[in-house]
Amino acid sequence: MSAISAQDVNKLRQMTGAGMMDCKKALSEANGDFEKAIEILRKKGQKVSASRSDREAKEGSVFIKVSDDKKEAVLIALNCETDFVAKNEEFQNLGKLVAETAFVSKPATKEALLDLKAGSLSINDKIVELVGKIGEKIEVSEYVLMKGEVVVPYIHAGSKLGVLVSLKGINGKDVTDAGKDVGMQIAAMNPVAVDEKSVDTTVIEKELEIAKAQILAEGKPASMVDKIAQGKLQKFFKENTLLHQAFVKDNSKSVAQYLDSVTKGLTVAEFKRVAIG
Repeated sequence: MSAISAQDVNKLRQMTGAGMMDCKKALSEANGDFEKAIEILRKKGQKVSASRSDREAKEGSVFIKVSDDKKEAVLIALNCETDFVAKNEEFQNLGKLVAETAFVSKPATKEALLDLKAGSLSINDKIVELVGKIGEKIEVSEYVLMKGEVVVPYIHAGSKLGVLVSLKGINGKDVTDAGKDVGMQIAAMNPVAVDEKSVDTTVIEKELEIAKAQILAEGKPASMVDKIAQGKLQKFFKENTLLHQAFVKDNSKSVAQYLDSVTKGLTVAEFKRVAIG
């Protein structure tokens, strides 16, 4: 076995960012071959990744990339175990790389995104490498691709929460500020859907079931249960669907009324809210 010099160890450390002892061991195992040593370090990263697969990754950041014409955008959430790592420059650079790669290639699924190449390595391999260097579980927990007449991003809470809002009926107007207002609304109020038509049927069934149980517990006549339950459901829609919610910046109007005041017919086509933790 050839002698491993301090200069070689430092060179490998500069190339990979791995710790000094890890670099020395990898070079010794690779008999001084830098390419083999890098492969060994990557394999170590894979082992670290696997050994931490059961850990909870509740910290991290959201990253958003929007096209110049604002007609499409991607949002990814990159998770880690500690806020210290979330603020790490390499972690932040990785998140930006993942978002940029997703924006360029527009994969259909998160799994397809992880298989995409970013240089010579896949996104998944890039994550494994950083896991090996940092020693924390890192994962892409969310990937969203959204298209529309205009898609407006909103990032809140130190990049711990991200929103994409697709608006329609823009009538040639610049509705960026309105989109950000709605993004803020979504971040604060966490609506379940755009309106009552887009609420999942299982959610509606659950709300009706809860309402009926409450009504019967209050001793109301059975003949009135369905009517009262429908009234409670309408209240649920008003409080929990975006367009019917009171606008946070002006409670005298709904979100739908606010958008219509910006430009007649302006409304929300869809939205996505992603929170870390």
